[in-house]
Amino acid sequence: MGDAIGQMLVPAVGIAVSPIPLIAIVLMLATPRGRLNGTAFAAAWMVTLAVVSVIVVLAGSGADARVSNDPARWTSWVKLALGILLLLLAGMQWRGRPQDGQKAQLPRWMESIEAFSPAKSALLAAALVGVSPKNLILAVGGALSIASSSATSGGKTVAIGLFVLIGSLCALVPLGVFLLGGDRAVTILQSWKTWMAAHNAAITAVLLIVLGTKFAGDAISALT
Repeated sequence: MGDAIGQMLVPAVGIAVSPIPLIAIVLMLATPRGRLNGTAFAAAWMVTLAVVSVIVVLAGSGADARVSNDPARWTSWVKLALGILLLLLAGMQWRGRPQDGQKAQLPRWMESIEAFSPAKSALLAAALVGVSPKNLILAVGGALSIASSSATSGGKTVAIGLFVLIGSLCALVPLGVFLLGGDRAVTILQSWKTWMAAHNAAITAVLLIVLGTKFAGDAISALT
């Protein structure tokens, strides 16, 4: 189990350090339906991440494991491809970062968050996990790391649970601050939003470089 947990920690933290979902949920929490929308967003984020993780772990653990104790070999090739994709995304993020004196531009869909219902908030969370290239790649890569570990089925189940929990901190922490932070919650969340919005591209680029290098390195080691 320790192997599975150790393998998934870095991609799980990579998902958790996601400026866009953090900014989105902070904007939701500032609306009249903030409590409902924020809760729906966090719940949908966890469910979507769990579904993706379970599907990938089952697929990656099932093929060769029926013949030997080794994970399916294709998981290493997929991790190599994901690593390369992450490095390409890092280059795109770095080139698109605001230059000196420029203000960071947030996605236009964020302007409509004030009118979101709980259902739309949940759909947004599902899209940010299952459609967003960066988060989907990290979710698949983290799940493949669990699948390719030497852990038992029980150990992999625990690792998936921790992977989902850690990867959901970008939604759970703001929601927790809002629900428990009292009068200071709004000030704290606004400061986080401002900082994340200003440094979104740089944070994401550096993160993708580190994770892309890790995925590619792990895959090459496994294949050779």
